[in-house]
Amino acid sequence: MQTLTPHVYWAQRHGEIYLRVELSDAQNLTIRVEENTLTFRGQGHGAKGENDYEFSLEFLKPVKPEVSHRSTQRQVNITVRKQEHDWWDRLTMQERKPLFLAPDFDRWLDESDAELELREKEEKLNRISVESRTRKDPYLGLKKGYLFMYNLVQFLGFSWIFVNMTVRLFILGQDSFYDTFHTIADMMFFCQLLAVLEVMNPAVGLVKTGIVPPMIQVFGRNFILFIILGSLDDMQNKPVVFFVFYLWSSIEIVRYPFYMLACIDTKWKLLTWLRYTIWIPLYPLGVIAEAVAVIQSMPIFDETKLLSIPLPKGLGSRLSFSYVLHLYLVLMFLGLFLNFRHLYKQRRKQLRTKKRKPY
Repeated sequence: MQTLTPHVYWAQRHGEIYLRVELSDAQNLTIRVEENTLTFRGQGHGAKGENDYEFSLEFLKPVKPEVSHRSTQRQVNITVRKQEHDWWDRLTMQERKPLFLAPDFDRWLDESDAELELREKEEKLNRISVESRTRKDPYLGLKKGYLFMYNLVQFLGFSWIFVNMTVRLFILGQDSFYDTFHTIADMMFFCQLLAVLEVMNPAVGLVKTGIVPPMIQVFGRNFILFIILGSLDDMQNKPVVFFVFYLWSSIEIVRYPFYMLACIDTKWKLLTWLRYTIWIPLYPLGVIAEAVAVIQSMPIFDETKLLSIPLPKGLGSRLSFSYVLHLYLVLMFLGLFLNFRHLYKQRRKQLRTKKRKPY
């Protein structure tokens, strides 16, 4: 039986080195660290069959002599602790990477990701410590039940809107654009009035999110729905209504199921990805559709003088509501920027991926 060198894969954190030795059914293992050099010897089935395998690594910086390892049927996992919490540029003292050594991309993190992982672990430990000392909320189940039912009702409402509009589009084609409001508005009124609870829930502490982002969205949508579309009969037959309603419902049929699963501490990876990805094209398109509706309504407000603002004598009779809409357009796109930044930060936090880098 000859002595060969196994394939070894490595990764690091600030305090540890992880080695994965590709050796199945390993036996008679000898693993130790002396004078900053790790020595491995053992028998098992490697790349060239059943043989004796050994290797040694002289580490770049000092490590502790204690070594922990765990053998499985397919590999040997080794953990070596660094003397100091530090990030190494490479693993070994020699600059040229040994031929048998390669990065373990399954566990690889760059320095910034490792720091973030460390902070998350510390935050989790602190949270567990705080929760262990904090009295459990006796109404937690009731709160979760309320939030689950709220999100379920909203999901069913927006699903009805989305399915109804999709079926009508396939059957009637473009003709469905012109009577969208008269067909869908009642359900949309219900869902958007109910959405006011999304501002109240964080205000009373039912959910741990900010008040500003949902307030911007709820106020903006209700302004479009009740003021621009609901108060102007001439706007209700315009095709833009279809696009506004369709874009709103397309986002919500993904968002509300995600929150429903969160209420029962469940995650579905596909749904999580959709929740934090689908808004990237749909949210700006929705704001553009809302802006088109506002612009189309301005001549109507000028002509009908609806909601016009009385002025003092000497400044004219009334100020058209369309001037308010000009200001609203500016605030709308400012709100788009603020909400987009908030959602993008959430997306980075939820969908953070591990970056790979070579030796």
